[in-house]
Amino acid sequence: MRLSISVLALSLALAASPAAALQNAAVREIANPPELEAEGKPPSLMLTAEAAPASPTDNRLLDLKVEMISSKLYNPNTGRDDRVLLRGYTGKGMLPDTPLVSPEIEIRPGETVRISLDNQLPADPTCLGHPANMNIPHCFNGTNLHTHGLWVNPAGNGDNVLLSINPGVSFQYEYNVPSDHPSGTFWYHTHRHGSTALQVSSGMAGALIIRGDRMPTPTANGDIDTLLKGMPERVLVMQQIQYACYDKAGTIQKNKDGSYLCNPGDVGEIRNIDDFGPGNWGTTGRYTSFNGVVMPTFRATQGVVERWRMIHGGVRDTIKLTFANRLDNKVLKLGATPAEIDKFIESSCAKDSLPIQLIAADGLTLAQGQASRGTVFQPGYRFDALVAFPEAGLYCVLDMPNSESGSLNRDALGRKLMGYVEVAKGTPFTINPKAYVRAQLIDRARTLMPGNMRDAVAASLTDEMKFTQFVPHPTIGDDELTGTQELTFRIDINGPTQFEVGNTLNSADTRPYDPARIDRQLPLGGVEEWTLQSHFVSHPFHIHVNPFQIVSITNPRAKNPDGSLIDLSLPGQADIPDPADGQYAGLHGVWKDTLWIKSLFAAPGEAPPGDIYTVKVRTRYQRYIGEYVLHCHILDHEDQGMMQNVEVVLPQAPFGKGNPAVMHGSH
Repeated sequence: MRLSISVLALSLALAASPAAALQNAAVREIANPPELEAEGKPPSLMLTAEAAPASPTDNRLLDLKVEMISSKLYNPNTGRDDRVLLRGYTGKGMLPDTPLVSPEIEIRPGETVRISLDNQLPADPTCLGHPANMNIPHCFNGTNLHTHGLWVNPAGNGDNVLLSINPGVSFQYEYNVPSDHPSGTFWYHTHRHGSTALQVSSGMAGALIIRGDRMPTPTANGDIDTLLKGMPERVLVMQQIQYACYDKAGTIQKNKDGSYLCNPGDVGEIRNIDDFGPGNWGTTGRYTSFNGVVMPTFRATQGVVERWRMIHGGVRDTIKLTFANRLDNKVLKLGATPAEIDKFIESSCAKDSLPIQLIAADGLTLAQGQASRGTVFQPGYRFDALVAFPEAGLYCVLDMPNSESGSLNRDALGRKLMGYVEVAKGTPFTINPKAYVRAQLIDRARTLMPGNMRDAVAASLTDEMKFTQFVPHPTIGDDELTGTQELTFRIDINGPTQFEVGNTLNSADTRPYDPARIDRQLPLGGVEEWTLQSHFVSHPFHIHVNPFQIVSITNPRAKNPDGSLIDLSLPGQADIPDPADGQYAGLHGVWKDTLWIKSLFAAPGEAPPGDIYTVKVRTRYQRYIGEYVLHCHILDHEDQGMMQNVEVVLPQAPFGKGNPAVMHGSH
């Protein structure tokens, strides 16, 4: 069941209730992204007849266009819509009045999907040839496509991010999704080195959903989708679109407080990566959007359990998402100042937050549901949650403060208003939300699961909401390991600033990205434990193709009474000495593809050892050989050199340099 909201219907509903205090002008449509529709079957270039497809949807052709899109974004600071002209994705199924959101792509396990990426952006001479320094942002109209989190071939016309699809060029990607691929919430975005951050900040990111219908059996796990069949579902892409309006001299127009100014008739743009430098997102006055809608109102019904698929598809903010009861029906006036917004939140939004039940991280079903009152999203993160509102009325959607080291912008700001939920009367409940959701799932298990699996699934859910029959990856044990890797992130400020990655825990060994260099060769079939650190501020680690399982997260300052280090990834552990953070608690044993590597240090110079967190993860190199990348998912850091080339090779291959890297279509 796909959720959508009619502006008119919602306005009428609010006008007939105390929620009318939101005012019609403050109610903005929020709907799931439109699905990208197939253009049909790719034409054959052969004379021979083709075999029948495995299913009616197999071998679809999708046409994804990249264009300059004229749209609008609501500006809470002025109470009006700003016109914008931004780089974005479009295609069949998108309507003229669709908000500034990329189309959703849906694929099933075992399906082959071809996506024709058609770059219709204006010509850009910086895309031709190699600049003297590849780590200076450039080629803002060149692009490519990355299916973030998918376990697919990284080479050729698979998930190949070492290409540059320049303006006027169309390239057909082919994704052969394995029949045993996990179902889940993934996403796609541009990944052309040099322009990734600017284009993702423009909105070039969209939801990619793998939908599965495999039932669990006594010998194989199934898709969580089968347990949640028919449940209302929201697909939410959260973005920080940092557009600006420029004067005739090309300077960003600003208010006296430094926030961005767009006058009526102005058109907001993103012209250069310098427009969204480190730490300035909070000063721009821009707001995180949900599916292209700023400050939306979600509509729900009391007691109805919904599946929220939430994707951080932005670049420059850490989001700690919470839901809080509204304490009154006061109106937040249009164009309120930051101080007035803070006062409104303090007086109108409860301090306590509603716990939601996390069921998947980065698209992969958790072994056990986790109650969360403040879900931390770093760039690239995804969480699936089951959400049920116990009371009718209004709720605030808030971004809670995080610790300085746990926040991308290191700002540790107060609570920020992101939107509202208007909950209609339905079925009230007074028990703990986790117990309520668990009871609903048990009922579903007894109704939807095969007869030979109903008791087993229900028993697992009864035991602290475990999803034993739906976990996609087996735990990696000590006896399975075949090797180790080390990685360090570092920003070198000794001279011209350089963004670097190293293959040891010694920060002196770090170096910036070189497209012609293979930084690591990994054996196909190998299973390795990685030790990760950051030696200058915190960075989200992301690696393509193969996900990893979190083993431990420690800090020398966080010790048990016996002197042993506290594993901060265990459930219930306080994130000492960062008690306001706690974003690592419960991640022990969880599978992810993106993870925050924290360093408490936030000033010039080298971090003392006590400020550096040590993260251990394990991963398997399965099925695919070829070249791909790992990098910091602060995408302007990646564009400036915080990335490595990784190559999975056959075990018999020599561990020297592999084939020359093909970068940006230069060969």
